[in-house]
Amino acid sequence: MLPLEVDRYLAKYSLQGWHLEYCAADEIHLAVVIPAIQEYNNIRKLLSSLAQNDPKYFRHTLITFVINNTAKASEEVTGNNMRSLGLLKNIISKAESDDPVIKETLASGLRLALVDASSKGLELPEKDGGVGLARKIGMDLALSAFSYNTAKNVIACLDADCTVENNYITSIYGAFGKKDIHAAYVNFRHTIPMAPGSAPGEAALAIVCYEIFLRYYVLGLVLAASPYAFHTIGSTMACRYESYIKAEGMNKRKAAEDFYFMEKLAKNNVIHKINSTTVFPSPRGSWRVPFGTGQRVNRFVSHSHDEYLLYSPASFYVLEDWLKEFNSFEICQAMPYIAKAKEIHPSLGRFLEEQNFERDWNKILANSKSNLQLIKQKKLWFDGFRTLKLIHFLRDNGFPPINMFDALDEIFRRMQIPFQTEREKGTIPPFEVQIKYLERLREIA
Repeated sequence: MLPLEVDRYLAKYSLQGWHLEYCAADEIHLAVVIPAIQEYNNIRKLLSSLAQNDPKYFRHTLITFVINNTAKASEEVTGNNMRSLGLLKNIISKAESDDPVIKETLASGLRLALVDASSKGLELPEKDGGVGLARKIGMDLALSAFSYNTAKNVIACLDADCTVENNYITSIYGAFGKKDIHAAYVNFRHTIPMAPGSAPGEAALAIVCYEIFLRYYVLGLVLAASPYAFHTIGSTMACRYESYIKAEGMNKRKAAEDFYFMEKLAKNNVIHKINSTTVFPSPRGSWRVPFGTGQRVNRFVSHSHDEYLLYSPASFYVLEDWLKEFNSFEICQAMPYIAKAKEIHPSLGRFLEEQNFERDWNKILANSKSNLQLIKQKKLWFDGFRTLKLIHFLRDNGFPPINMFDALDEIFRRMQIPFQTEREKGTIPPFEVQIKYLERLREIA
């Protein structure tokens, strides 16, 4: 029998038409949900990496693939998905096979589950069909597979084009075994596609540039003491089932579903970093989502933008001063906050006015019964999305992007982060120096 809050959540938010296929298992306390479209070869690689994990927790873990496409998908996509369905069904049914991946997975004791959102009549709807909906279907169905006793049930996310370290499953159990961790993300390192001893191709240059961009933004939020200073990468997300329900579940967005989900989690939880293991996302270009890693790699290779630019560090200094003022325990009326914002920088004041801060804050003041509620409302109003909007507003109003490595040097100095390299200001250093910048960022952000 499901707990009452799970029943209520599923009745209100879950979607009908799909189900989990899996063998009856012992008590399940971790579900790893993996959306996949046209990923047959990558699923095989991911299964091999998961099978290398310590089998101690395999009997209580369900690796759940959501094979998905819409009815208008090409024959190439649907044909590839049919191969994935066949592979996974053979593993679930423990079919005899000479396929080395099937044999390896079965020998490991890894437990798989499957959601068929690809076969005729089970496809995702055209309007919402995409990674967000596929994640949501798998995550919602995981709620019905858990054993609800004293153990802490956790939903984690991966992508089919990832691989993981051999302590991935153990590290998630270890992290959520601590009573104060309710939501987290796993450390990640994009695979850099180049052969040893060879010169980097554009794909390697692209992914290094993109990961520097991701980590620099989070480092800027750390500098500013933002409560939203964490990565929002779908293949790294994890939370307890209670936190999932409180966030009203995964959204159905075709892109940025991970950003909005993690932001909702952060409004009720501290987001922790699981640093004892690593997910290795793919560095490939991709057609699957309109932005994110795949599209940034495509953009780099197309030479349509100057990719070696970052937000001005000064925009994070403005954010830092604003958060210090706004997130203090002192409660003010709207106009003193706006006046202080204009003192910090006129563009910040204009941003608050454009965001209807005065109207919203007056409503919050009128509807809050205590200072504790008001302090929480500050975090809810100036959330991760509004933080990003401010950085973009400042970029367009007085703080234009600057050379990537000039920005890194400056923010390292500001945060007193030791880093030394020889480079002339305004230049793009050789690839091996770019890697040094990235490795330093990987240590701190």
